[in-house]
Amino acid sequence: MIYKAVVLDSQNKLIHVRIDEGPVKGKELSIDDSAVNVYRKTPVNKGDYVMVSYSRDVRGKESVYIADQYRNDALFVLAVLFLIVVVWIGRVKGTLSFLGMVVSFLILTQGLLPSILSGNDPVLVMLLGSLVIIPMTFYLSHGINKKTTIAIVSTFITLMLTGILSYIFVIFAKLTGYSAEESLFLQAQGIDVNIRSILLAGIILGAMGVLDDITISQVSIVETLRKANRSLTRLQLYRHAMDVGRDHISSLVNTLFLVYAGASLPLFLLFYGNNLRPELIMNQEVVATEIVRTLVSSIGIILAVPLTTLIASHYLHKD
Repeated sequence: MIYKAVVLDSQNKLIHVRIDEGPVKGKELSIDDSAVNVYRKTPVNKGDYVMVSYSRDVRGKESVYIADQYRNDALFVLAVLFLIVVVWIGRVKGTLSFLGMVVSFLILTQGLLPSILSGNDPVLVMLLGSLVIIPMTFYLSHGINKKTTIAIVSTFITLMLTGILSYIFVIFAKLTGYSAEESLFLQAQGIDVNIRSILLAGIILGAMGVLDDITISQVSIVETLRKANRSLTRLQLYRHAMDVGRDHISSLVNTLFLVYAGASLPLFLLFYGNNLRPELIMNQEVVATEIVRTLVSSIGIILAVPLTTLIASHYLHKD
């Protein structure tokens, strides 16, 4: 078991710790500094909190080593800072958006993930989950009105198109989903899930979050143009909103690329450090997976702009 522990002392190549939780709370142990997770490079000092792996076999022999640093305090402070900034600047809408994020997290962890682990198809679960997540979070964040409803419908349609495109190119590119080490851990633990479907479900989930921004923005643009000039025809509304939408597309596509590139930066450095040709790097499944993920999501974003603008121009023009 993994327990939180405090470092009492660190000298003579021994780290003295006291476990602060669980059934062995208060137990003091001495750990050889070689019994430390090889990936943990941060030095351990007196008063630091660490995560200790402790076990005892039937003969009473103890096995203990430092598994990792304790980071939850830093994460909690960062989360509180995030909440303060959102509420301070976003006011009521910011607070409601934060609640929407909490709702999404609860639906994902309490509903979708258990359903996938119980053997249901990940893609179907994620698509059905979107029928719950999207309306709840959209209406909570943006209010119950025609603008939000148009954005929800546009997001659903675009998400279905993105899912179809993901399926086609995951099969076409012969992606298996096993390039991520987490997939191997799932298999090692005997969890019976379709890894390729997990990959598809992940692409859909990622696109769901990005589409919120693009669809709401486009509907808001059409609504603002309609209020500013009620003499505009549907076609004029569409054209003027698309002028802004194209700027939105250019920034979001580049943002997606940089986000995925940043997440995979150590991997890219590893490949380029080995002087592999670019075409060989791209052919690696772990890189090809990110390329498919980025391009499919980008296509979904691009399709969402004219689709949302068309629907909004038609229905908001009636008001």
